[in-house]
Amino acid sequence: MNDNVRLTAWVRGRVQGVGFRWFTRANALRIGGLAGFASNLSDGRVQVVAEGPRAECEQLLDWLREGDTPGRVDGVTEIWDTPRGAYDSFEIR
Repeated sequence: MNDNVRLTAWVRGRVQGVGFRWFTRANALRIGGLAGFASNLSDGRVQVVAEGPRAECEQLLDWLREGDTPGRVDGVTEIWDTPRGAYDSFEIR
């Protein structure tokens, strides 16, 4: 059940200009075992891509949905996939 996965999440709300990407990276590093990125999108959302063990990706998703995030999260849409292994760390883009 702890196989590696790829989580792609799109976070909508007031999530740009409030430190959301920085806090997402810090939380991913705190959870550990995750690689990927957080990036602002032109439509005001933040895209988060995380690869690693499923349990850790689920922890990050729970934080995105219900954690003490900066700004305001109105909703999160996610998809799950197989990891591509293209990331060495968790970055802000």
